[in-house]
Amino acid sequence: MWLLGWVSFFTDTASEIIYPLLPIFLTRVLGAGAMSLGVIEGIAEAANSALKIWSGHFSDKTGAPKRLVLAGYGLSSAMRPLIAVTTGWTQILAVRFADRLGKGVRGAPRDAMLAVFAGASNRGLVYGFHRAMDHAGAVLGPLLASLFLYFYPGEYRTLFGLTIIPGILVIIILAAVPEVTTRSSSQLPARAANRRAPLPRDLYRALAPILIFSLGNASDAFLLLRLSDLGVATFWIPLLWSALHVVKSTASVAGGHLSDRLGRRHVIAMGWTVYAAVYTAFGVFNTSAIVIPVFLVYGLYFGLTEGVEKAWVADLAAAEVRGTAFGVYNAVLGFGSLAASLLFGVVWTRVSAPAAFYTGATLAAVATVLLYAAGPSSARAEWSNV
Repeated sequence: MWLLGWVSFFTDTASEIIYPLLPIFLTRVLGAGAMSLGVIEGIAEAANSALKIWSGHFSDKTGAPKRLVLAGYGLSSAMRPLIAVTTGWTQILAVRFADRLGKGVRGAPRDAMLAVFAGASNRGLVYGFHRAMDHAGAVLGPLLASLFLYFYPGEYRTLFGLTIIPGILVIIILAAVPEVTTRSSSQLPARAANRRAPLPRDLYRALAPILIFSLGNASDAFLLLRLSDLGVATFWIPLLWSALHVVKSTASVAGGHLSDRLGRRHVIAMGWTVYAAVYTAFGVFNTSAIVIPVFLVYGLYFGLTEGVEKAWVADLAAAEVRGTAFGVYNAVLGFGSLAASLLFGVVWTRVSAPAAFYTGATLAAVATVLLYAAGPSSARAEWSNV
């Protein structure tokens, strides 16, 4: 569990060196607009999520997920530094697409591996810890980016190329992670097991409100673009992104632990409520002095939902089909994010930035209501591990 945590730490260190600067690099260096940002992020995340269905199913079939995890991290680590040599937004789309393919390959098998390490009573804590390590890397990445740009202003390409270093560390650490099996020796062969243990109906009931929410959950790059438009200097953008991940990292452990006691659904509802409030504020206020603290509050949403939703999926799915369940869950998130980013870009361009944020807030509020109206009916899903 610790090794996988460090893998995520260094992966996010590399990713978050680039991510908070990508909207600025696109719009100010390459001359692209908000719509191209929506296309890039939407298509990249859709590719990521589509592959998670296949990789999750393949992981269940073989019962040996490490090979997929290694392949996925290896692809992302190799592709990410290539942003340094791009000259147009379509090239960035190609690199981001390949990077997210790697994430799609590794995501569901890695989550299934974590489920092997977690017991029923601390599953929320384990997934929360993993998300905390992920966000801790996202604290370091932007700090390194800001430090580099302080001494070398405008040298985005050199900075992006240096992300190969944490990528190499990821592969070295991952090689030390032992292979685990996601099914016991007493189980039937994977195909037969999958036929005997289909994905439960309660899982699909849980995914319905999650899909509605994801339709309003556009790329965070739009939040960074909004901060830039409201006058926040480029130097401060990576620092604010780093500070956001301090909140995320702290809240992830607390949120996962809380869900082990209160139940997954209630904690997720808290997170979605925070999301709706933050997006509403980004639409209402147009001064950086107000939106900066609101942006930091946004980190609470991640802590209350990311690890908790994964723990909920693990609660609802049998062990031998858990990889498939995580694949379907991530596909729902990805395709919802594709639609959300495209919708957000269109509304931002053709109506206004506030209108785009109001749309996201409204969908979050609707999803919160549906979370209770259409969510799982079983007591185990409602009050998991209480």
